Amino acid sequence: MRLSRRTLLAGTAGLVTLSACGSGGESTGSDRMLALSAIPDQDPEKLNRLYPAVAERMAEGTGLQVSYRPVTDYAAVVRGFEVGDVHLAWMGGLTGVQARSRVPGALAIAQRDIDADFHSLFIANRSSGLKPFREVAGLKALAGHTLTYGSETSTSGRLMPQYFMQQAGLDPSQLKGA
Repeated sequence: MRLSRRTLLAGTAGLVTLSACGSGGESTGSDRMLALSAIPDQDPEKLNRLYPAVAERMAEGTGLQVSYRPVTDYAAVVRGFEVGDVHLAWMGGLTGVQARSRVPGALAIAQRDIDADFHSLFIANRSSGLKPFREVAGLKALAGHTLTYGSETSTSGRLMPQYFMQQAGLDPSQLKGA
């Protein structure tokens, strides 16, 4: 399913409203706090401008108190979700799987339309002598070269590149700096 950002926000607000209706004692919607977070996959300043605005719109739409909780790395958002400091989080593929495996009943409820076609790229400096290739087997040409991954818990920056290198028969020990 592909969702626009507006549809995602509206749907999330609806789910949050429904979850606020659950039995939890005498609390009313206005005194319950919903903590929102996201993996730091962009410039932190951009995230610190974007997500407080999302929290404000969600608060207006639900009547709940909503706060944005910035994190320093991918693992921190998963840990915050696991211990209950974060109630709703924007995660990547790997961090989403980690969160759902650690928190019984946790569900993936939405995905951006662009994420259905997400892909990883291997980018080589021209001086490396590496040539473009289209087949996974071409990754064997990386042997002996230096490689820098993205964040250890990044789906596109670590998990998928490592997976495809293994599919090509390339052992990470054949790389410098991996």
